[in-house]
Parts: sequence; structure tokens; C-alpha cells
Amino acid sequence: MKSIVVDNWYEANQRYLSAAVAIVSQRLEQHIERLQGHSEGDTPESDPQQALQEASVAMPAPPALETLCRAFGFSPFERDIVLLCAGVELNSRFASLCAAAQNAPARPYPTFSLALAVLPDAHWSALPSDAPLRRWRLIEVGPGTPITLSPLHIDERILHYLTGTQLLDERLFGIVEPLEIAGELVPSHRILAEHLVVLWSQAGDAMPVVQLCGNETAAKQIIAVAACKSMALNAYRLSAYALPTDPAELDALIRLWKREAILNGNALLLDCDDMDLADAARLNAVTQLVERMNGALIVSSRERRLRLQRPAVTFEVRKPTVSEQQAIWSNVLGEGAHTLNGRVEGLVAQFNLNPVAIQSSVTEALMGMNRDEKNEDLARIIWDACRAQARVHLDDLAQRIDCVASWDDLVLPEQQMQTLREIAVHVKQRATVYETWGFAAKSRRGLGISALFTGPSGTGKTMAAEVLANQLRLDLYHIDLSSVVSKYIGETEKNLRRIFDAAEAGGAVLLFDEADALFGKRSEVKDSHDRYANIEVSYLLQRMEAYLGLAILTTNMKNALDTAFLRRIHFIVQFPFPDAAQRAEIWRRIFPAATPIQDLDIARLSRLNVAGGNIRNIAMNAAFLAADAGEPVQMKHLLRATRSEYAKLEKPLSGAEIGDWS
Repeated sequence: MKSIVVDNWYEANQRYLSAAVAIVSQRLEQHIERLQGHSEGDTPESDPQQALQEASVAMPAPPALETLCRAFGFSPFERDIVLLCAGVELNSRFASLCAAAQNAPARPYPTFSLALAVLPDAHWSALPSDAPLRRWRLIEVGPGTPITLSPLHIDERILHYLTGTQLLDERLFGIVEPLEIAGELVPSHRILAEHLVVLWSQAGDAMPVVQLCGNETAAKQIIAVAACKSMALNAYRLSAYALPTDPAELDALIRLWKREAILNGNALLLDCDDMDLADAARLNAVTQLVERMNGALIVSSRERRLRLQRPAVTFEVRKPTVSEQQAIWSNVLGEGAHTLNGRVEGLVAQFNLNPVAIQSSVTEALMGMNRDEKNEDLARIIWDACRAQARVHLDDLAQRIDCVASWDDLVLPEQQMQTLREIAVHVKQRATVYETWGFAAKSRRGLGISALFTGPSGTGKTMAAEVLANQLRLDLYHIDLSSVVSKYIGETEKNLRRIFDAAEAGGAVLLFDEADALFGKRSEVKDSHDRYANIEVSYLLQRMEAYLGLAILTTNMKNALDTAFLRRIHFIVQFPFPDAAQRAEIWRRIFPAATPIQDLDIARLSRLNVAGGNIRNIAMNAAFLAADAGEPVQMKHLLRATRSEYAKLEKPLSGAEIGDWS
């Protein structure tokens, strides 16, 4: 039925437009007769005015011509100018009529002079550049002087609109695209979409700018689409990077889009999620567009950064709540949710995923699962699929470490081992303590789990992080803080924000190495650089306290760290230089079971005064030497490897260490 109504309107609109053009054609003919000194002829067989009236009565909805006139506030004279220019495109006789009506064969086109002479209720105020016809680029004035004799052409988009064809202006292709993202709104996001609809409904013509802030790009777009659908608006997306920074080009784009919004009931989502806020020219272009738009406009950004003169309302878009994520998992898994025996709660506790990522994780897991695998295998495969989903953005920002180390590989005093196990327990049970037992309801501050590993190089700090990640079945990402810290103001925070934002989805273990590069004792504020250095420290502390995963900092110089900073760290683990007994234990565990060894003297090896990292280097180097000689690893190979390692350390090999080793 709907298609029949649309078809009927299209046909009726064509008849209405033809009748309106015929009236202008008749006026041209009458003007030509007057120029030629002829009296007006007999009454024509068909009356265009009557035909227009009959076509109007037959319209199931207002014709495009009248909608256009109301939208742009045309006077009857301006309406007839549009029809005069449209007639040239729609009626083959119009060109010759225009030439004859101007008594100028070289001007087979409409001009303002012709319109002023032929059309009723003519007024000069229709000609200036700020009048609707030219301000909105409905009519283009061709080259020539004076302006009254310059050719007039109807804009192609307007011609299509008059004929009933709704097409986006081709000059916007590649810049503006339809926003057609699919997805179901979770209840918390549906509430935001409803708030947006109420806001627009009550605002009338003076719609405020709506800012959707947060990292959930897909959710923000789904909310925008839902709100636009409720308001019968067509949703389009414009990337901030597609905005021209040249003032003239930007002005043309803004005018084009404002015209499209008027013509077609469009809403625009300006996507600033990935915009570099340090790009002053781009930021100025965004601000200009937002300030000058007066229709339905949504700005999508990660943070509230736009400072506007016009009214603006901001909504924070977060990931679905814990209960909403559980519902999504249950819906996506279907009957399979019951076979996981409550493990959905564990998935939600660890992975903070949006609906699209949850659907992708389940699809990937089911495709990778063999028929003979059991339910516990499905849970494991889904867990790994969730880890893969969370890697998408973080892999570009930090180095992912494949974790194979286990508790047996660590040789530390019992106190340090106990602290590391407590860290693992905190990560495993945080959902139970924070959510189920209600600690998060008391305060959302300081729920992140942070640890500081201090000690000399090679004492096992990175290995301990690997053990924790392996135990927890989480990804470990190594971030070198010395490369993150920037001398440019604001860049360090931006780098840290990108890392934490990307890591939030999967709660990966973040290992910030060389912490003293940023966390040295904060100096007294003497200049702007001191102030911003302290801001960088405060920002990282803030993000660590809010991060849902485990963040580990490592340093070789604990004494260089500010005590105020240390108070905000949950766990501090001192990795001591190993004594002889610990070195002996490291030597016993250092060679893999498959490595052939022969007559190794562990007591003698333990006298080497080096850390575990150096022991590993010596053992591996000796293994290469033995493999090249076709022999098991022996003391002679270890001696050569030891001399090489000590030379690298620029450290003398003492007699007490080597003894009568040969």
C-alpha cells in the first residue's frame, strides 16, 4: 500500500510541476505577442491555471514545488523564477521562448531581466546574493555583465527535487555518507536515544547541538540512528577528517548540507572520535560547522572538548552494564548459554565488550570449535575469542608478549611469591568483591588493581608479569614509558589515553617499563613544564585507579619515586638480587627438559654473581655452543658463555666466582 501511495504521489507531482511550468510558458508567449505588437490571442483550448488546480486536488501529499517554496520562504516571484529556470530543462520549447521574449537570439536562456519583465509581482530584492535563490544556491548566475543579463541555471539537485527524485547532492558524495549501522539498543542506550528524541521534539526550530561522548563509537552511532528514526530523519555521517579547512570550501559544504537538511529532513552525525585535537585548522573547521548548523546535529567525540557559543547538550555513552552484557551473551549463545555452567558471569567480569564484539566472539568461537569438543572447551574457546576481540586496537599501540612462564619458573623469596599470588587473586575475584559483594557501590574510586615491581635488571620483574598473565589467561602488553613520554605538552596524556582506552575491553595486563622516566620525584612547580610534568603523573595515576585490569609498573630505582605516588599503588613487590641459594635454584630450572646436559656443577655455577636474566643469557648461549659442537651442554660451554656475558656487562670474572673451573 505504501509503494502505491508513493507512486501515486510521484505521478501527481509530475502533473502538478508540468502545469506550473505551463503557466510560466504561457506568460512567455503572451510577452512575446506584446513585443511583436499583437493583441493577446484567443483563449487557449487548455487553461494552465485550471490544470494546476486539478493537479493540486489530485495530490495525496504536498507537491515538491510548494514544499520547496515553504522551506525557503519564496515569494510568488521567486517561485516563478525557479519554474522559469526549470522549464528550460523540462520543456524543449523554453529556450526559443526565452530568446524570443528577450528579442535576443543569442540569449536562449532565462535572465533576471527576462524575469522582471515577464513574471508578475516582480521585485528587485529577489536578485541579491543574500536572497534565498542565491544564498541557498538554488539558482546559479552564469558569467556576464550586467547581472540582469547573465544566464540563470537551476541547480541540478533542485531540479531533481522538483521532479520528485530524492538524491543526495553529488557534491557531497565521498564526504557525507548514510549512517546505516545495524545493532540492537541495550536498555541504557535506549534511554539515551529517548532523551535525545524528547530534546529535539521540545526544541522546535532552535535545536541544540547534541554531543555523544565516550569510547563506544558503534553504540553512539546506533543511538543516533534510533533517535533519527523516531524523528523521521535521515541519518548521515561526516568524518571530521573529511571537512575542508579552506574557508571558501568549508562555507560551500556547510551551505550544501544545510540545504540538504531543509530539503530532505536530514540529521548529521559529525564523527570526531579519532580527531587530533592538536590540529588547530581541523578543530576550527569543526567549530565553524557546529556553530553554523541550525538543524539536527550530533557530535560524536571521545571527550567533551568542543567549546561552543550555541546551546549544547552532552550525553556520556558507556559500554553496556554488567547485567546488559550478561543478557547479550545469553541471547547470542541461545541454548548454549546453559551448557557453560555459569561461566558467562566470568566472561562479563573480565571482558567489557559491546554487543558487536560479543556477537563476533561467539561466532568466531563456534566456527573454531570441533564437534567432539566439550562444553568446557567451548568456554575456553570463547574466552580466547574475547581476548582476540580486545586485541584489535591495542596491538597497534603496545608490544604483546606471548606468555609461557609459570610459577615454577619464578625463583623469589616466599614473601614476594605470596604477594604475586595475592595480585592474581585480586584480579580473579574483583567482580565478586566489587559487584556481587557491593564494594563498587560504596565508591567507584580506586577500583583498579595496580602493582609496582622494583629491583635491579634481570631479577624477574618481566617474568613475574608473564606468570600473572599466563595464570589469569590474559594478554600481556609491554609499554616502554620512555617512548610514551613526550616533550610536547599534552602528547603524553594523549598517548596514555589511547593505550588505556584500547585495553579496557579485555582487561589486559599492562606492563609499563621504565616507570622512573615519568614517575621521578615531582618537582616544585617553577614553570609551565614542571606543571605539565605533574599533570602527566596525575593523569596516569587516575587512569590506573580506574582501569579494570591489572597495571604493572617496573623500575630499577624505587628511591627515585615520589612517596605520594607510592601510596596510590595497591601492591609493591621488591625483586631482590638473588643470593647463592636462589641462584642455584635458578640454575636447576633454567634448562628445558629436552635440553641434553652433562656433569653440570650447580654449586659452582651458583657462585656466579649475576641475576636471573643474565643466567638465562649464559644458559642459552651455552646451548648454542653445545649444539654447534654436537655435544650436550657441559661446564666448558657454560664457561665460554659466562666470559661472553661478563664482557658484555663490562664486569671482571673474579677468582672466587670461577675458582678452578675448567
